Amino acid sequence: MFYRETIFITGFPGFIASRLVETLVGSETQFYLLVQPQFVDKAMQEIEHIAEITDVPLDSFVLVEGDITQPDLGISEEDLETIRFETTDIYHLAAAYDLSVSKHAAYDVNLMGTKNVNNFALTVKHLRRYNYVSTCYVAGKREGIILETDLEHDAGFRNFYEETKYLAEVEVEKLKRHLPLTICRPAVVVGDSLTGETAKYDGIYYLINYLRRAPWLFRVLNVGNPKVRLNLVPVDFVVEGLASLGRDKRAIGKTLALADPSPLTTEEIFDTIAREMTGRKSEFKLPARVAEWFLNTGISPTITGLPHHGVPYFFISQTYDTTVADELLFSHDLVCPRFTNYVSNLLDFVEENPKL
Repeated sequence: MFYRETIFITGFPGFIASRLVETLVGSETQFYLLVQPQFVDKAMQEIEHIAEITDVPLDSFVLVEGDITQPDLGISEEDLETIRFETTDIYHLAAAYDLSVSKHAAYDVNLMGTKNVNNFALTVKHLRRYNYVSTCYVAGKREGIILETDLEHDAGFRNFYEETKYLAEVEVEKLKRHLPLTICRPAVVVGDSLTGETAKYDGIYYLINYLRRAPWLFRVLNVGNPKVRLNLVPVDFVVEGLASLGRDKRAIGKTLALADPSPLTTEEIFDTIAREMTGRKSEFKLPARVAEWFLNTGISPTITGLPHHGVPYFFISQTYDTTVADELLFSHDLVCPRFTNYVSNLLDFVEENPKL
C-alpha cells in the first residue's frame, strides 16, 4: 500500500502517545511505533483498539521493538535501514516523567535517550518534521515570565526530571540549524477535558484526593497561594496541539508552550475544586509560608497524600508566555479550555475510578 506519510513515534503505548496515534491516523498514514519489549503485548492491544475505533487497517501500524537508551534505539540494522528510508515525521515523547526519578535513570532516558533519537533523526532520508516533546519545567527554578524563546539558564532545578529534560532540550535546540524541527513544551497535563480520563493520579490529583477524604471539613481551610499560578492543560488539548503543530509548516524552527495563557492561582484552584465538590469554597486562608512548611513535614504526606517531591510545584513563581503557540493554535481552532469549565469531568472520573 502507498503511504503519503510514515510517522515514527517513541513513548508508545504511553497515555499521550496512544492518544496522539489515534489523532494522527489516516488512510494514507503509516506508523512505526517504538516499543520496549516488556510493553509489546500492551502495545498490540492498544493498536488493535485504535484500528477498530478509527476503521484503519492493522497493517498501518508496525510495532518496532527497541529502547531509546540503546545505540541505534536498539533496532536491528535491517529494520533500521527500512525505517530510515520510509519515515517522514518523528514524534519523540518517550521520557522518564516521574518527579522522584533517580539521577541515573533520568540521565539515561531523558538525556542519552534523546541524544540517540537525535542521531536517528539526522539519518532519516526524507524527514519532513522532527517533533520533540519537552516541558515548561525546563525553566527550573527561574522566576517571573518564561518566554518560549527562553532556554539556557543557571537558576538550578528541583529534581533530576527537570534537569535532564532541560539538558535534552538544549541538545535538541542545536538541531534547528540542521533539521525541520519543532519543540513543544506542555505544562502540567491533567485528564481529558470532556471525559476526565487520565492515566495516573499525580500533580493536581493530590489536591483532589486530599479534598475527597473529607470535602466539607478540608474545604474550610484553603492551603493554596494567591500569588502562585499552577498551569494546567488537559491531555486532549495537548494531543490536538501536538498533532496540529506537527503538520503546520509555520511551526518549523519554533519552540511552543502548550500551556494555559490565563492559569488560576493555587488558591483559586483549591476553591474551584471545593466548590465543585460541596457547593461552597473555603472559609479561611492558610499563610503560604505556613502551608509550605507543613507540606514539607514528615507527617504531611500521610495526611494530605502529597509527597514531598510534589510540594515545590504548588509554590512556583513563574508564568509561561504562550504568544507564539496561541497564534498558531488559534488558526487550528484550538484554545486551551479553562480549568473551571472541565474540573467537574476530572472529578467524575476520579469518583468512578478511585484507583488506577
